Parts: sequence; structure tokens; C-alpha cells
Amino acid sequence: MTALTDRPRTTGRVRTAWRAAHDPVAGVPRWARIAAFAVPFTVLPSSLWRLPAAFDERFGIGERAYIVFLSILSEVVAFTAIGLIARWGEVFPQWIPFLRGHRVPTKAAAIPAALGAVVLTILWTAAWITEFAGVTLRGKPTPSNFPTQEGGWEAAIFYLCYLPLLLWGPLLAAVTVAYVRRRRNGRR
Repeated sequence: MTALTDRPRTTGRVRTAWRAAHDPVAGVPRWARIAAFAVPFTVLPSSLWRLPAAFDERFGIGERAYIVFLSILSEVVAFTAIGLIARWGEVFPQWIPFLRGHRVPTKAAAIPAALGAVVLTILWTAAWITEFAGVTLRGKPTPSNFPTQEGGWEAAIFYLCYLPLLLWGPLLAAVTVAYVRRRRNGRR
């Protein structure tokens, strides 16, 4: 036997567990499934764009940790949209003490998702309006070292990475509406 054949095969079990946790439940419209899985991908480019700054010598350790934390937290929060189409959005997973196997109240998922959709839509719309107006969210002029002020490829990459965030709120809102309708119609 070689070293490769001595290892246990976990790929099939991991894949099966992943699918069991994230595959859409019955009654999820195809468009809602696509929208839910698109949400983390609207956040990913900006998260990846920020990460090189964590290795920039100009920033202190606290700023570097914040950049990494913000990128990871953004992706985790965006990933929760998948819960609106998956089983773990309807029944608490086994790893949650005291709640495991119990039904997730519709409002417990829908209210935070709806509030998040509103906040994200307002936040990113305001951010882009101010960006194109040449000011920060606080109303001060955009700094000259900001990527969009430098022009060229830096500005183009910034826009490519951050413009998808405009879709985060509306996509989450659409998936939330589908979740509420499905749960109301299914009486689950």
C-alpha cells in the first residue's frame, strides 16, 4: 500500500454533509436559489481587494487585524443568505445546543434578513452616491490617496471589486421575500 491509499476517504462524506446542509429545500424557486448563492459572491471581490492591505507595512497590527476580521465577517454574514433557502434556515442544525432539531421561527430569520437588506441597500447606495460626488460618507472631500482618485487600473479594480456590493441588499431582500412566502405557504 502507498501513502495515498492508506488515508481514509473523507471527500465523499464531506461533500455529502455539505450538500445536506446547503442544498435548497423543497419549494425554493430556482431564481431564489441563484440569488442566495450569488450573495456571497457579491461580497467576495471587495473582501479579496482588502486583504493585501493586511500585509502593508504602513498599517499597525490592529488595523491589519481589523482588515482581515472585516473581510471574514463580511463573507460569513453574506453566507447566511443561503440559510434562507437551505434546511438550516428552517430547522436548527444539530450542533446548536438546546435548539437542535427544532423549527426555526419564520420571523427569527426573516426580520434580521429584511433589516439587513434595508441597511445594506441604503449603506451601499449612499456610499456610491457620495463616491461619485467626490466626498466621503461624512461629507469631507475624498482623500487624494483613495484608489478612485488615483485613476488608472487602481480605480478600475476598485470599481470592479466594490460595485457588486450594490446587489447585496436587493438580492437579500428578494431571497427573504421568497423565504417568507415559502414558509407561509408550507406552514412550516
